[in-house]
Amino acid sequence: MAFFATVSTRSLLRTQILNTARRRYSTAPEAAKKSNLPYYLLGAGTVGLGAYWYLDSSSKPKQEKSPLDPEKFIDFKLKKVVPYNHNTSEFIFELPNNEASLLPVASCLVVKSSDPEALKDAKGKPIIRPYTPISPPEQPGELTLLIKKYEKGNASAHIHSLKVGDTLAIKGPIPKWPWKMNEFDEVALIGGGSGITPLYQVVTHALADRSNTTKFTLLFSNVTEADILLRPEIDALKKKYPNNFNVVYLLDKPPQEWQGPSGYISKEVLEKHVAPPSLKEKVKVFICGPPGQVASIAGKKDGMKQGELGGILKELGYAEDQVYKF
Repeated sequence: MAFFATVSTRSLLRTQILNTARRRYSTAPEAAKKSNLPYYLLGAGTVGLGAYWYLDSSSKPKQEKSPLDPEKFIDFKLKKVVPYNHNTSEFIFELPNNEASLLPVASCLVVKSSDPEALKDAKGKPIIRPYTPISPPEQPGELTLLIKKYEKGNASAHIHSLKVGDTLAIKGPIPKWPWKMNEFDEVALIGGGSGITPLYQVVTHALADRSNTTKFTLLFSNVTEADILLRPEIDALKKKYPNNFNVVYLLDKPPQEWQGPSGYISKEVLEKHVAPPSLKEKVKVFICGPPGQVASIAGKKDGMKQGELGGILKELGYAEDQVYKF
């Protein structure tokens, strides 16, 4: 799948953001929460994104501002659709003037239909959904979303109906966890299905930085082997960074020749592959997946808040500040 985002070393990004957004998306760290968080999903923007400087190797200014806007939706033209498997495709949107998105890590976007009448809920309100791009922030001219089509997913069905040349309204970035290099010694990434995208954003960003010393372990569960998204890219990361990255694939319905673990991510699997809570502030667990999986492993989210820590991670002794639910 060479058509997916590359994992090559990132070019120098001198300043990603000067004026940090003061408000966070629904799953931002608890300390940054405010009572008006649902407003984000109703289309309200965050405060100014600030100026960006995208520098080439000669340190000459090349791009001063992201083409995206955290305060309003902008229509972006669909450049290409690359089918991935039976229900997932890569949607590549064109960024004007060959500009890069310059999205901070970790952050996501929210999207809605360019046609106000094309995608509404039962109450007649626009349906807005968050997605995390798989393209790197400095990739010029393109923004790539990896989107799985769900049987009852109105937003994903709408996006899958788009043709090359059509547009999608996109707003962002919506800040999530503010990644800091080498803040942790050990990081566990626990994902299920399309929940891989924010985890992929974090690990590709960190590993590409030559100063990185953090060790990452990805536990990635899927129904069948064909459902494993971004597998070539993930395997390439493991090969390129063997001392700092490892991946464990789990399947609910493994083929006869499957050599890895099967079934759900269990207490035994977590004890075997995730760094212990005794590391305190030097270990972090990020999780993103279906609600049932998140609840079982880390406890239910409280609407758009993190919610209390629960599930297997609580049983194993992890504290709330050691776990983050995307």
